[in-house]
Amino acid sequence: MPQDSSEKLVWSRVGDPDMLDVGRITTVQVDHHTIALTRTEEGYGAISNRCPHQGGPLGDGFLQNGFVVCPWHAYEYHPCTGQPPGGYDDAVPAYAVEEREDGIYIGVPETEHEPTLMNQMVDVMTDWGVDTVFGMVGHSNLGLADAFYQAAQDGRLRYFGIRHEGAAAFAASGYAKLTGKPAACFAIAGPGATNLLTGLWDAKVDRVPVLALTGQVNTQVLGPGAFQEVPLDKAFDAVAAWSQTVLRRENATELMALALKHAVIKRDVGHLIFPDEVQTMPAVENPTPRPQDGRIAHPQITPPANDLNRAIEMIEGAERPGIIVGNGARPFANEIIALAEKLDAPVITTFKAKGTIPDNHPLACSVLGRSGTPVASATMMRSDLLLVFGASFSNHTSITQKRPIIQVDFDRMMLGKFHEVTLPLWGEIGATLELFTEHVTQKSRPERRSYVARLWQNWRADKQKRAEKPSPSGRIANAAIFQIMNEVTPADAVIAVDVGNNAYSFGMYFESKQQHVLMSGYLGSIGFAFPAAMGAWAAAPERKIIAVAGDGGFGQYMAEFTTAVKYNMPITLILLNNSELAKISREQRGGNFHVWQTGLHNPNFAQFAGNCGGLGIRVEQIEQLRPALEKAFAHDGPSLVEIISAADQL
Repeated sequence: MPQDSSEKLVWSRVGDPDMLDVGRITTVQVDHHTIALTRTEEGYGAISNRCPHQGGPLGDGFLQNGFVVCPWHAYEYHPCTGQPPGGYDDAVPAYAVEEREDGIYIGVPETEHEPTLMNQMVDVMTDWGVDTVFGMVGHSNLGLADAFYQAAQDGRLRYFGIRHEGAAAFAASGYAKLTGKPAACFAIAGPGATNLLTGLWDAKVDRVPVLALTGQVNTQVLGPGAFQEVPLDKAFDAVAAWSQTVLRRENATELMALALKHAVIKRDVGHLIFPDEVQTMPAVENPTPRPQDGRIAHPQITPPANDLNRAIEMIEGAERPGIIVGNGARPFANEIIALAEKLDAPVITTFKAKGTIPDNHPLACSVLGRSGTPVASATMMRSDLLLVFGASFSNHTSITQKRPIIQVDFDRMMLGKFHEVTLPLWGEIGATLELFTEHVTQKSRPERRSYVARLWQNWRADKQKRAEKPSPSGRIANAAIFQIMNEVTPADAVIAVDVGNNAYSFGMYFESKQQHVLMSGYLGSIGFAFPAAMGAWAAAPERKIIAVAGDGGFGQYMAEFTTAVKYNMPITLILLNNSELAKISREQRGGNFHVWQTGLHNPNFAQFAGNCGGLGIRVEQIEQLRPALEKAFAHDGPSLVEIISAADQL
């Protein structure tokens, strides 16, 4: 199938004049054309690399009896004309070739990009504000990937290629936890799609929006058990608030809008499945616009008047009110402080909400629960009324049921979810806070402030003793690590925390200023911190991004350090290396089990970071820690501070 001589050609040099020996074949790329280039006694020939029978790569084949032989099924094509022998009609396109003094040139037709259905769906995605995708390009998502390429060329989208799809989902979750807005994660059919599930569950149970986009095998072979066929509608049914397969051109862009609407409004996972053949469908002429405006109502609802009045009466009648802030109230830090200062009410946070209120505020009590401080727990029990905003009442936090409770949440299902509360108040948290502040009476409770100050004084003295106490193992105590980290961490940093002893110690010992803390809350997934930090950097590259992880957690997604190097993400990983799954060892001891199979065989993580192209620093003595952190925080690129930490102390 030779080229039409009337076509205007664009010529590209593909190599030196002697780039191939006679009788050889190779693959070259010219613009978006992949070409099988051959050299025979007649000279050079160029035909399409794609065999029409299942797409076999002709450039990986061989020359035999004057024909290019497909490596997959042995179909034959003339190396210059693309014609098959025997008069068959399955020819492949052929391209003009010129042997010039400076090299071999191939001419391809000058063409403009023809919009596809995938382009139109990506247009809807970016129009709805999704401009960041984390994923892995593969054979069953190439059409959608090409639409991402076009959007990236236009400056409407950023794409980050990761090393494991699980990291893509965690990165999208971290992005959403920082911004409240969805990013997309992207994978092939089968194993690529299933690798997304853990990170998507993290987003789902922590109630943040994520868009998941997965390829799928051709519908023609779907059902009998084709290569990499997984029933993705069933696999994603439990994790996605909404999941659909794109099958028809007519409603495809509406499916994208609906996936995003469900993700945003429900703060959950929206999922679309793209069979192979759908990804090459032509664009719809005069498509219906799918703007976000008019599809999503403003969330600022206020509580019913009777409930609001009752809440204000309860607040006015309390002598020692206390405020508990969950992660759902994090966007309303200023409103929380305004109410707390008007009531002179101490503020306690859940672990997920750590950093919402600076710990140096005179009413701040830090974190409540297993990862918390005695300041928070003692203040809670001293209160005679608890105002709880955006908290889920998890066992980990253990908000007492022995005090009257006003619980405020925008989600009615969260109100009294695990047990009854005195007054469940349905309303958007920010709007409700403003109404409380407007209607309650200004109070002065100096005894509450002095009580909190005494608790902090005692707790800081205890922390200092723990930091100075030598570990029996001779390793660095976690209390000392976070004491120094507290002193040198930028006030506006974003800190992604993993699970395990490192997280418990961070919750207790690190005193937040204005840092935003991200974690895998309800799922509690090991490996969260570093991929989530990549998502945080994509969302806020102007802020210092820090990941805190143990050796067990970082080991889950170590390869993503190379992703950070590739995109020059100036993330600092603070890695506590105790050569053990120490939190699990503690649980085994606590349950009177044998301590078994929790030891870890680790590499030198600092050297690993250097081998990847980043900065790696190993800290074995406490005196080395401060300069190591300062150097890492100042580094223009990914950095890793490996700290040889104690497993026998929290």
